[in-house]
This record gives sequence, structure tokens and C-alpha cells, in this order.
Amino acid sequence: MTLAFWAILAACFLPILAAGISKWGAKGLDNNKPRDWIETQSGWRRRADWAQRNQHESLPPFIAGVLVATLAHAPQGRIDALAWIYVALRLAYLAAYVFDAATIRSVIWSLGFACIVGLFVIGG
Repeated sequence: MTLAFWAILAACFLPILAAGISKWGAKGLDNNKPRDWIETQSGWRRRADWAQRNQHESLPPFIAGVLVATLAHAPQGRIDALAWIYVALRLAYLAAYVFDAATIRSVIWSLGFACIVGLFVIGG
């Protein structure tokens, strides 16, 4: 298995990490209705939930980009590098979201999206 495929697996854990952050140490969490509970939250817990949602939204194009580049026999080193840079950026994105650094978060999001585009471009 390539390093980029391992990056896909790592990226799949990012929404779980964000959900864990939103619930960490919470009082009154009803895990029977976690979506109802999170809707009543504010601050960093709410932002962690929003980050979780964005992690889910970002996964399909990332996975597609890795697969397209791989199936097109793009240079494996480039695929691996873009994939792991994407994962690192998405971790930074999560931190920026939780700590309410909106401008930095937007820059990080853009760089992560550029990695996805890069995967498609090298596959072309």
C-alpha cells in the first residue's frame, strides 16, 4: 500500500478527532442524541463540530484526487507528498477552527484545496 493510501486512512480519522474534541470533558452530553446536544453548544465545542462537518465535506474530493493521480500513474513521490501535506494542513485547519483563528483557517483551507487540485493536475 502506498503512503498516499495511508494518508487517506489518516484523513478518515480527522472527523472523528474533531467530534472527540467537541465532546471532550462535556457535562450533560446525551450520547443518545448527540446532534441535539451539539446544537446547544457554543464556543470551541461548536467550532469543533463545524470543523468536523468540513472534514467530512473535504474527504471525497481528496480521496478522488489520490485515486485519480494513482490510476494515472503520476509520480508516486508527488502523490505521497501532496496527500500527507493535505493531512497535515487539515490537522492545522482543525486547530485553527477550534482556536477561532478565522483568517489563518481560511488560508489553511485554501492550501489544502490546492493539494487536492494538485493531485488532479498531476494525474492529468
